[in-house]
Amino acid sequence: MAKQNSSRGRQAKTSSPNSDSKKKSTTVRKSFNKGKTFTKGKANPYRKDIRKDSPKQRLEEPTEIRLNKYISNSGICSRREADTYIKAGSATVNGKVITEMGYKVKPTDDVRFDDVSINPEPKRYVLLNKPKNYITTMDDERGRHTVMELVGKATKERIYPVGRLDRNTTGLLLFTNDGEMAKKLTHPKHNIKKLYHASLDKKLALTDLQKISENFVLEGKMVFVDAISYIENESKTEIGIEIHSGRNRIVRKIFEHFGYKVTKLDRVIFAGMTKKNLPRGHWKHLTQQEVNNLKMI
Repeated sequence: MAKQNSSRGRQAKTSSPNSDSKKKSTTVRKSFNKGKTFTKGKANPYRKDIRKDSPKQRLEEPTEIRLNKYISNSGICSRREADTYIKAGSATVNGKVITEMGYKVKPTDDVRFDDVSINPEPKRYVLLNKPKNYITTMDDERGRHTVMELVGKATKERIYPVGRLDRNTTGLLLFTNDGEMAKKLTHPKHNIKKLYHASLDKKLALTDLQKISENFVLEGKMVFVDAISYIENESKTEIGIEIHSGRNRIVRKIFEHFGYKVTKLDRVIFAGMTKKNLPRGHWKHLTQQEVNNLKMI
């Protein structure tokens, strides 16, 4: 009898999958919670699922969030107060007034509160010394190099170029997620100064230099050049020109209008910032003082 009881006892033990499963599950949970590793040589069937569903990975994925939370995260007010403002029509998304409770916005949406752009992310400001053969765009269908490849690791926040530099133009290019700052730095009324070093295919005649320094019409629009001069101790093919216009390829078009071709173009100063200690192809975060200087413009 003792043997039979013992046999039944063994059978009972081996035939309790639920009990065994619970034990294994408890062991796995304890090991995972304590940060212990599994025994070497034993497969961990839970590892793949744990990695797949890790909170860190979920946080990195771009998700939509409610408009009231977006406004609250921007530091304007509480979520409850945000609901009141939304009902009153104080918030717009991509230019459209939103009064719907629970409306969700994407990270790429242009969200404004009382017509001022807001962003729940920390403001970032990155200055790049752009090399040749990179285009100023977020991506390119033709597979050409873009400036985003150069600043991709600068910050986890999504930043955008302020203005443009054409593919063959080098020099200073600012990136930020501060919409108001970007708007300020690109609007002509703020007279943001940009200084370029232009290399020409032939010497610039003094008479042409004087003509360029005066107001003239180009493609039906008046052009205003803030300053132009020969670069000291250089050939008269090397010209410094300062403008505040944001028109596309404006510097090249100015010289082409007077019969000269720009062979090299480098932006050496932008909004008071210089290329000092910033090699070609490298970037840096602006200091707080540099950010303050931009805000005071």
